[in-house]
Amino acid sequence: MNEFSLLFLLVLFLGVGVELWLGWRQDRSVRQHRNRVPKAFAGQIPLQAHQKAADYTRARLSLSRWQILLSTLLVLAWTLAGGLEVVASLLASTRLEPLWSGTAIVFAVLLINGLIELPLDVWSTFGIEQRFGFNRSSPARFLRDKLLQALLLLLLGTPILLAILWLMQIGGDTWWLLAWGVWMAFTLLLTWIYPSWIAPLFNRFEPLPEGPLKQRLERLLSKCDFENRGMYVMDGSTRSSHGNAYFTGFGRNRRIVFFDTLLEGLDEAQVEAVLAHELGHFKRRHVLKRLLLSALMSLGGLALLGWLARQDWFYTGLGVETQSPATALVLFLLVTPAFMLFVSPLLSQLSRRHEFEADAFAAQQSSAQALVDGLLRMYRDNASTLTPDRLYSLFHYSHPPAAERIAHLLRRASSTDHPLTSPT
Repeated sequence: MNEFSLLFLLVLFLGVGVELWLGWRQDRSVRQHRNRVPKAFAGQIPLQAHQKAADYTRARLSLSRWQILLSTLLVLAWTLAGGLEVVASLLASTRLEPLWSGTAIVFAVLLINGLIELPLDVWSTFGIEQRFGFNRSSPARFLRDKLLQALLLLLLGTPILLAILWLMQIGGDTWWLLAWGVWMAFTLLLTWIYPSWIAPLFNRFEPLPEGPLKQRLERLLSKCDFENRGMYVMDGSTRSSHGNAYFTGFGRNRRIVFFDTLLEGLDEAQVEAVLAHELGHFKRRHVLKRLLLSALMSLGGLALLGWLARQDWFYTGLGVETQSPATALVLFLLVTPAFMLFVSPLLSQLSRRHEFEADAFAAQQSSAQALVDGLLRMYRDNASTLTPDRLYSLFHYSHPPAAERIAHLLRRASSTDHPLTSPT
């Protein structure tokens, strides 16, 4: 062990401690408020629904503790316990070309991790989600999804992985800059083909039926000067009763997607308000800003990897003697999450700021009251806790907590909207 080993262990166990402490705080907050609906939501959320959300949140927290502990053990097994060195040595003894053996190392780690974590995925779907009435998937569909995901990872991941490992071999000290260009091109391509080629492999997408709802939404799109490339309904109900809506793709492949469960739970005014919120992300250039932030973070990450891959202490400090582009890449992917935990509050804060801005846009373009009502219905139907811990949400919530979001909407109501009634 060297100084980097000690630093890695310090950050890793500090992160585990922080995660478990935050989970404990969240569990305590939810448990303490379980038997009383917060005043701001009284009359809107029944006590039974509030208690279900509390129990569901605590069950998810219990699962997350096991996930944290298991992922920590896996990182230690691959690094200081010598797991990655064993895999790298075994593949080095084969007659595979370096590029292919390096690719095999990466996929071996991903496959083994996936298999070890599979029982927790099964528990999540057929234990927790089933117990609270959300799961609608069958074991056969679950297995099919996992195999299809693995196949797509193999088909799409192999070319980009070969390209990056090849650049690491022949690109010199600036390989990371070339790799960043390749990675960004791949990301944009994947974003473009996802709606038409990848998403339909898992779900059925049908155009939003003609009728009053579609006409209402088309008027909103026209009002917001948004060129409609298609509104689709996704059969999310085949796997879960959770509801959602999202934008996907860009250019000619840009789509607006509604879960069928969302359309079943909201009325027309509420669906319009939800769409206005999603349009707010587009009009406020949040998609572009997040893409640019992702590009900068990936550039910084690859630059850091480019430097670390040349340092002997990086390998030896993490229990690896075989120095290669593949082992450097795997070590970087294993170690980075431990350090990224302490950046997550900044990223979550940016995401929540975007959500507030999109809500404000929706309040101007549709009905703020309808958005409030729609959010309350979604909180209830999705069993979202109304009483999260402040610090836990700071680290883990990409959307503002319910009370903050509703209060923000009440303050931001447009003067042209119908007077808002506080959910009290």
